[in-house]
Amino acid sequence: MTAVLFDFSGTLFRIESTDSWLRAVLDEAGLTLTEAELTRVARELENVGALPGGVAPRVEMPDELAALWGIRDESAELHRAAYTGLSRLVTLPDPALHDALYDRHMLSAAWQPYPDAAEVLRALRERGIKVGVVSNIGWDLRPVFRAHGLDPYVGAYVLSYEHGIQKPDPRLFKTACTALGVEPRDVLMVGDDRRADGGAAALGCAVHFVDHLPAAQRPDALRSVLDLVD
Repeated sequence: MTAVLFDFSGTLFRIESTDSWLRAVLDEAGLTLTEAELTRVARELENVGALPGGVAPRVEMPDELAALWGIRDESAELHRAAYTGLSRLVTLPDPALHDALYDRHMLSAAWQPYPDAAEVLRALRERGIKVGVVSNIGWDLRPVFRAHGLDPYVGAYVLSYEHGIQKPDPRLFKTACTALGVEPRDVLMVGDDRRADGGAAALGCAVHFVDHLPAAQRPDALRSVLDLVD
């Protein structure tokens, strides 16, 4: 292997919990809820899938929102509309909180690298293996990598909203291979979504999956990547 492509959310980074996400936004707005109310609202937001990078929606969406959901990562506008649309299925103390919640999830403070992410990325660079990030997303995640000290290891970022193409479309993976100057047959794609990230196989890339778990529950799953590229 001459290069490894990584997914972002659920692979290299994990979003904060729904509870932490809601608390941070309420604090910023100067609003308070009782613990019981906060727990209830956080549970409702999680149930509808309103936290980008969190759990998928567990409820049936209105038709117009369901249609939007399928193409949400093709632009920044669609991404915001989809997630704030899900959030608005839940009643919040102030309607402005729906956009505030969306804005919060784009902050570096909302994301935590998996415990072995820096170690693995550093080892790949030491071996001369190129690294790219291929993500279905609606905003620029580069500042998150910079804030957590991982940007120096990444040779190319290929983000769906910047190209109007979502994984599993092979064109997104091809764009990453071209940016890194490598052939797909010499590339390993690492991700947590078997459908989206598995699309790299159609291009001829090898594919490896990790589980989308809280960071504390997945301390070393990325280390297996180092064995796969030998």
